[in-house]
Amino acid sequence: MDTLSYKTVSGNKETANKKWFVVDAEGQTVGRLASKVAKIIRGKHKTNFTPHADCGDNVIVVNAEKVSFSGAKLVDKEYVRYTGYPGGQRFTSAQDMLRKHPERLIEKAVKGMLPKNKLGRKLYTNLKVYVGPEHNQVAQKPEAFNLDTFK
Repeated sequence: MDTLSYKTVSGNKETANKKWFVVDAEGQTVGRLASKVAKIIRGKHKTNFTPHADCGDNVIVVNAEKVSFSGAKLVDKEYVRYTGYPGGQRFTSAQDMLRKHPERLIEKAVKGMLPKNKLGRKLYTNLKVYVGPEHNQVAQKPEAFNLDTFK
């Protein structure tokens, strides 16, 4: 019996064939959108998924201002940041963030679903979020990706 036929092939960034996908966020719930986008960026939808390597795809999210929240989260949910000074804790509601910076809302949700290490910070650079239907990555020839049919 040939033992080499049982060898597990581990993917790495050189062997990963990375693609570009465009995701339309119009009418999508923020959490469900973020979890599916994080799965694509991580590469968990591929057969050659390797947990310690960047073998995922690049994702462009358009129409960031048209996302929705379930329940009363739009009014009740708060994002907390700290300025670094005493008494510098700042709170922003989801409603204010959606009105002022809708791209940050999706970026923050996706970043929270990626690993908290060097790999997660590298994977986060594979995400581009835009307000409106236009984006700057036309040269990469991205394919449209339907999140409704993706598990």
